Amino acid sequence: MHVVMASANAHKVAEMVDLMAVVAPQVTILERPTNVPPVSEDAETLFGNARLKAQALVNATGVAALSDDTGLFVDALGGLPGVHTARYAGVDASDEANIEKLLLALEAPNFPAQGRRAVFRTVALLLLPDGNELVGEGQVFGSIATCASGARGFGYDPVFVPDGSSLTFSEMSLTEKHSHSHRGQAFRALGRSISIHIHERPPAHE
Repeated sequence: MHVVMASANAHKVAEMVDLMAVVAPQVTILERPTNVPPVSEDAETLFGNARLKAQALVNATGVAALSDDTGLFVDALGGLPGVHTARYAGVDASDEANIEKLLLALEAPNFPAQGRRAVFRTVALLLLPDGNELVGEGQVFGSIATCASGARGFGYDPVFVPDGSSLTFSEMSLTEKHSHSHRGQAFRALGRSISIHIHERPPAHE
């Protein structure tokens, strides 16, 4: 199976490729064509945004497309940044700007440790040219640290501490992060769906 990458985020693509190599080694990942314009992620759900990105690439290439959408939902902020996670501090905001806005919104002493609970959610979606969708979902609960820590990862990784760990995602090795993370869970679930789909697919006529 050949699949084109729908995401234009280089950091996310690198993680997705690493995960797919483990969960679906039978899939060959193709690079996102540079002539496909950015997709407006204006759906109201993670699933909706993942589908928008995948559909745009299927339409442009005629090949199955792989996408994901991820949101950070902070309890004390009423679920924000949520579906606007990547642009919390504005359109084309940097990771640093998004983190700065989040930490200011949760500035101690107004939000001590018990008020910094959050959940990361990911929807991974493979859209086939015939319109069929294979979906995997994952979530991990944790808390927002009071300051950024760690040099790995991207997005909000430097301030998210998953339950059961004292490290932020940015302080973990890539293997550790994949074993804990929302994206790791989502792609493992997607990999199982892909395997079932491939084994149930009728053989091609000679």
